Amino acid sequence: MAQTLMVRVGAGERRARIHIPAAGAGKGTLIYLHGGGWSVFSIDTHDRLMREYAERIGCAVIGLDYSLSPENRFPTALNDVDQCHDWVLSAGESLGLETGHVVIGGDSAGANLALASTLRRRDEGRFMPDGLLLNYAALETDHYPSNDRYDGAPYMLDVSEMKIFWKNYLGAESTENPYARPLLADLAELPPVHLCIAECDILRDENLELERRLEAAGVHVSAHLYKGATHSFLEAVGVSSCAERAVQVGADWVSDLFSR
Repeated sequence: MAQTLMVRVGAGERRARIHIPAAGAGKGTLIYLHGGGWSVFSIDTHDRLMREYAERIGCAVIGLDYSLSPENRFPTALNDVDQCHDWVLSAGESLGLETGHVVIGGDSAGANLALASTLRRRDEGRFMPDGLLLNYAALETDHYPSNDRYDGAPYMLDVSEMKIFWKNYLGAESTENPYARPLLADLAELPPVHLCIAECDILRDENLELERRLEAAGVHVSAHLYKGATHSFLEAVGVSSCAERAVQVGADWVSDLFSR
């Protein structure tokens, strides 16, 4: 079952979509944020992936059409995500959701927002999620070797495109704000994190660096590097055995968190 509704964020409203599997809302709720460089895509483009997670985990999944750039620059989308999280905690029960356990996640720019929102909630002493499901996260404006190795059309996302996305989001080429560039942040005291990393992706090395820094900070990390996979490969879940395996591994990880 899917329900699309409007959620108040700031002075306006944004679309949200709730997917509840046939078996019911289960033991928790996953907030999932679509990718697209903070500039494109929506809960419609990522509807299939959210439905896959709902059925495989056996939980409700909520997607949010957060404000897109360049019309809405940082931190507007981040604020939208944070307020959506608060809305889930306050109104979820009335919608038939299990909000005693909440995981937040996303892919690419959505993974950035999920991590940044959790970092800010930690710093402000607010309620944090039980875990983070991060798929090939966009984390850093710095240059890594994978930017050179996997730049170009065959790999789905190129360096010049990513620079445009960052400029759209920030209004500048870079920033020192750790809520935009999470690798600048202190990563201690975060909840468990699952990393889905595509081998043939310009973002590969920054995700491997995130894994290293999370472990150094004492955070429990489940990281999986998928050989031969490109950026956005999970969207091919219906036709790719690699995507099928990666989605199932992430779903199993969330399901395990909800069972604790």
